[in-house]
Amino acid sequence: MESPDRILIVDDDPEIRRLLVDYLAKNGFEALPARDGREMAQMLDKHAIDLVVLDLNLPDADGLTLCRDLRTRSNLPVLMLTARGEETDRIIGIEMGADDYLVKPFSPRELVARLKAVLRRTRALPPNLQAETQRCLAFAGWRLDTATRVLTAPDGVVVPLSGGEYRLLRLLLEHPNRVLNRDQLTELLHGRTPGPYDRAIDVQISRLRQRLREENAPQIIKTVRGEGYVLAAAVEGRASCD
Repeated sequence: MESPDRILIVDDDPEIRRLLVDYLAKNGFEALPARDGREMAQMLDKHAIDLVVLDLNLPDADGLTLCRDLRTRSNLPVLMLTARGEETDRIIGIEMGADDYLVKPFSPRELVARLKAVLRRTRALPPNLQAETQRCLAFAGWRLDTATRVLTAPDGVVVPLSGGEYRLLRLLLEHPNRVLNRDQLTELLHGRTPGPYDRAIDVQISRLRQRLREENAPQIIKTVRGEGYVLAAAVEGRASCD
């Protein structure tokens, strides 16, 4: 029998922790509580966690900082949980590496749906493809440091990436010379199926091409007509970008 997904609930409100642990247990998950950043670190050391539900406001640390620090050493999915509803906070959360964002008060049923969606797209890599584990991914003279998320051009110039641009580039680099269609990219990056007129992926590809200095004649990220996009370069995994 398959073991249930293990969810770490990091929230300083004991009532919310109890509610979520109980509700998730009734819906096929194993949930573990942590009240602050210190307990979160302890739980991550002791247990194999599949996803972290992380509150933005904690007594000993900022949830955004914890999310960013977690991203420097792990690809563990993170769902931000907060009372803040401003668009800026949501954007910052995603830029720090959060996979989704849920505003309090919320329905536990919606949380379960979001958790399942995040886990599904995290695991939805195309068959027989595995993510690179090396810290540095080198391609066509470029280098991407997956720990610091720093992209360096062949001439040594550091090119800034948004959270979305980083995730798209990382996904393409983990599947070099393989065509990924729009449905796959949209599901993996956004957790949804694109509509017939959804051009979000095309816009993201265009922006990433600008970062890679190939707006006019793409050589690294090529369009395969009627199929999708392909990173047309050899990718070398290295222990360090130094």
